[in-house]
Amino acid sequence: MHNTRYAPSGMVCTVDHLASGAGLTMLERGGSAADAAIAANAVLSVVAPHLCGLGGDLFALVHDGEVTALNASGRAGSGADPDRLRADGHTRMPHLHDIRSVPVPGCVDGWSALHARYGRLPMAELLAPAIRLARGGFPASPLMTAGAANAARRPGGSDFASVRAAGDRLTRPGVARALEAVAEHGRDGFYLGEFGQGLVELGAGEYAEADLAAPNADWVEPLKVRAFGHDIWSAPPNSQGYLLLMSLAVADGLELPPAPNHAAWAHLLAEAARVAGYDRLDVLHEDAKDLLDPAEIARRRALIDPLARVRLRGPVQRDGDTTYLCVVDGDGMGVSLIQSNASGFGSMVFEPRTGINLHNRGIGFSLKPGHPAEYGPRKRPPHTLTPALVTRPDGSLRTVVGTMGGDAQPQILLQVITRLLKHGEEPGKAISAPRWRLGSGGTGFDTWEAPDDAVVDLEEGATWADGLSALGHRVAALPYGGSFGHAHLIDVRADGLLAGAADPRSQVGSAIGR
Repeated sequence: MHNTRYAPSGMVCTVDHLASGAGLTMLERGGSAADAAIAANAVLSVVAPHLCGLGGDLFALVHDGEVTALNASGRAGSGADPDRLRADGHTRMPHLHDIRSVPVPGCVDGWSALHARYGRLPMAELLAPAIRLARGGFPASPLMTAGAANAARRPGGSDFASVRAAGDRLTRPGVARALEAVAEHGRDGFYLGEFGQGLVELGAGEYAEADLAAPNADWVEPLKVRAFGHDIWSAPPNSQGYLLLMSLAVADGLELPPAPNHAAWAHLLAEAARVAGYDRLDVLHEDAKDLLDPAEIARRRALIDPLARVRLRGPVQRDGDTTYLCVVDGDGMGVSLIQSNASGFGSMVFEPRTGINLHNRGIGFSLKPGHPAEYGPRKRPPHTLTPALVTRPDGSLRTVVGTMGGDAQPQILLQVITRLLKHGEEPGKAISAPRWRLGSGGTGFDTWEAPDDAVVDLEEGATWADGLSALGHRVAALPYGGSFGHAHLIDVRADGLLAGAADPRSQVGSAIGR
């Protein structure tokens, strides 16, 4: 379970060995870490539609001497109308089966932006492995099978009709055509071609062609905090990356036990996550600023009681499924890339011409009139995607790390990064160790609707249950597995060697190097 892989000059870590292999091939051909990340993500868009795809969004952090951040999350269509949703009886965004929860997908724009800035190999070469698999077929992964039957019953979901068990072969010819369009004509081949035309027709007024003509990828200023002697970076709003950074900054000022097996360790980190996130629904929107003010971090840290769980309502009020992959190349460039459909296969709405399943990131919007994150034309929703990257005080790359997990992404990364930086654990141990998460019992995207009601879900093998109960937490036991994310990381050791680990919870994840 504690498998750490080592490599001298390049490494790719993803949730699927086919994707990792495609990324490594690009490194061996002289491609950059960004090239490898695009190739790996393209394969995942074919073989892992239950996690990510061309119908989803993308965020990335890149270290190439300095840290840059890419926000390739889509915007709602020009026809977005919150009054119409409210008139239909909705008090929150529809979770499934509704095109109005589908912003224009940003994935392909993200690839184009990464390639334009950091690519070395032609885009057609990067997409070739994915196109081959989509046309020629591939074996269904064990994690796909649970949702494939439901997907096959939806209009446009016929690609998945052949999936009955892990290893069943399926092809995705429409996805192959979409990838070929990107390879030949760039982002316009996708957004203004077969896929884009089908999306506009499916939206029936939700989108205009101009919505698809406008790129959805922006280079933005990353956020960072200093914790455990390192700088930790994430994406700014509309990403919830600030929750990870605030949690780490809060935890850095607490007296953590010397080892993670103490219940106090889980208690203090869980409380750090709760004081960071309790007002997320109020403060996170695409234009949010100053979420990491040092005085506010100190104020929230002071709320934590090392001997009891704190209530967060009343007196403490203040004046967003996924796949993650990471690559480090022989020149030291690191890419931390996260890409998602939101809920598994996403909205369970399929673009009918290509069969591409569409995300449901619009669930992050609010339907409260006047809320800064209210659903509306050309707006980006609050987003759970949380890429992370760690640098040493001298600015050199230390770690690229991330996870799937909806609202729990910052909580999972808080534990993994603390194990790595504070306790010096090897990547394999930090990744595979049992985790906690703040559970809502709902969709995985509603943790912060009632932060004082959150149960601390404990993964099988965790040793904290009795101690957390004594400190006032309600705890629940869950099996070891994907409910606690699929985290991956690559660590650049002081001697220059790379040490990486893919999450065993993914079953087919792979960290491979050269």
